[in-house]
Amino acid sequence: MTDPDKNPMEHPDEQPAGADGTPRFGRLLIVLLLAVLAMVGLTVFSEWLYS
Repeated sequence: MTDPDKNPMEHPDEQPAGADGTPRFGRLLIVLLLAVLAMVGLTVFSEWLYS
């Protein structure tokens, strides 16, 4: 068990990020960009449809 002074709520240790230890944000960034583009497309389409 870990030292209770460093982890008083007994949270699990953090998961390793990538193979080299750096965080991987590429996939998340692509998903967020696609979500924003989908909202923009929906907005443009609805403006075209109802005007």
